[in-house]
Amino acid sequence: MFLITLSPMRRDDTLTVSVAGDVLVLNGVALDLGTYTADPEAPHDWIVGQPVQDGGLWHLTLVLPHGADASEQTRFPQPIAVTADGPVQLPPHDVQEV
Repeated sequence: MFLITLSPMRRDDTLTVSVAGDVLVLNGVALDLGTYTADPEAPHDWIVGQPVQDGGLWHLTLVLPHGADASEQTRFPQPIAVTADGPVQLPPHDVQEV
């Protein structure tokens, strides 16, 4: 299980997220959070800080890219509780995607 906090950032690229157990898949790249260590010298493009597991629940912050016309829902997102493996629904990149 995951509790994902989103940190909105104006960017033209997009992010897809899915989970499988302790593995987080970001734009098709799998990261095992059990062995992941944040490196201040070479930070990950999408993960902010070091993910922490507490009682089986992963707490992590991801950059949420958004377009210039992003909705308020995207610019001020609520945390996402992920309780099952599979794709994670993120707020839309731009208003046109709503």
